[in-house]
This record gives sequence, structure tokens and C-alpha cells, in this order.
Amino acid sequence: MSKNPVIRLMRFLFFAVVVRAVILVALGLTVRHRERLPKDGPAVLAANHNSNLDALALMSLMPLKLLPKLRPVAAVDYFFTSKARGWFVTNIIGIIPVVRGSARKGVNPLVACEEALDRGEILVLFPEGSRGDPEKLGRLKTGIGHLACARPDVPVIPVYMHGLGKALPKGSSLLVPFNCTVNAGEPLQGTGSYNDFMKAFEERIAALAAEEKHPDWD
Repeated sequence: MSKNPVIRLMRFLFFAVVVRAVILVALGLTVRHRERLPKDGPAVLAANHNSNLDALALMSLMPLKLLPKLRPVAAVDYFFTSKARGWFVTNIIGIIPVVRGSARKGVNPLVACEEALDRGEILVLFPEGSRGDPEKLGRLKTGIGHLACARPDVPVIPVYMHGLGKALPKGSSLLVPFNCTVNAGEPLQGTGSYNDFMKAFEERIAALAAEEKHPDWD
């Protein structure tokens, strides 16, 4: 993240004014179990992924004082297609870039994520890897389990989001007003085996999705 005060101010204004106006006002995002969201870092917000709005929506739910610690994790090949785009997502969005497929070359793709957690930052991560069809859970990648086991003391908060895939569908640049909700789950930690964590995470996400279909609002 840039230490330039002008860039930091630009980032603050982008999220305080633009993002919150779009997410919280234009879409009217509803949050269930807000109290489960992290109050500080390190932590991982791990959510289903249906829209380019997903990361911004999650970040908009956190207090602005935590903005310097919020770091979405995203693929290099998608967001760094030009210098201008790369500058914007790095300095304004605060993305941690990950090179897909680097593990097959013997490189740990999660090094930057682990270092960010060691600094006390809050990662916004999508275990499916890429955007899927609206309201459908895709196959989970292995990264979330390896990251949780590498940093077992860091809470991983499962999140299920509904509606954003219809508000801004994949391949569309036109925002459609739609009732969107975010359902936060109880934190998990990778204190057991990789397989145990992945099973628990999948079960937690499935339960949150079921709550969305049959809500019992507090």
C-alpha cells in the first residue's frame, strides 16, 4: 500500500463517498450477523464470488478507520491488464495480487497474503477463485485451506452474499438495482488438518446459503 498522503486521501474518498453511495444507498445492502465481522486484523473475510461488486461490498461494511488494513486478494492476469488499471487496483482498491498457477511451479502464491496477515491486515478473499453464476456456489480452490493452516491463529469469517451477481452480472457494466444481502458466519480457524478446515468451511458456507433461502431475521 502506498504511503503517499495524497493517494491515501484518494483511497479514503473513493470508499467513503463513491463506494458507500453505490453499495449502501443505490443497492441498499442488508447485513445479517454484522457482529461477526472482524473488529480489527489480522482476519480473513472469505466469501462466495458472483460479481465485481463483491469485494467493494464487503469493504463497505467495515469501519472507515480500518480501511488502511483492508486488502482484497485478486488475480494478476485479470486486474493488471494495463498500467492504469494496475495502478488503480493497487493504490485505490488495495489489492494483493496473486499469480494463478504459480504453485505448480514450486512458488507459494500465498506469501504476500501471509505477510499481510502478519502485519495485522484484513484479507478479502474469494475461495472459488473466479466469479460464478449468480447465487450458485462453485468449487472451492485450495488456497483458503492452506492459508488458514499456515496462520492458524487468524480467524476466517465465512460470508455468503446474495443478489450482487444480479445487480452487476459477470460481463456487464450496467448496475441494476437489486435487493442484496450479506450473511456473515461464525469465525473458523485452521487449527486442525487442512481437510478438517475445508470440510468445516464448506459446511459453514452451505449453512449460510440455506439461511438466505429460509431467513430467520434477528
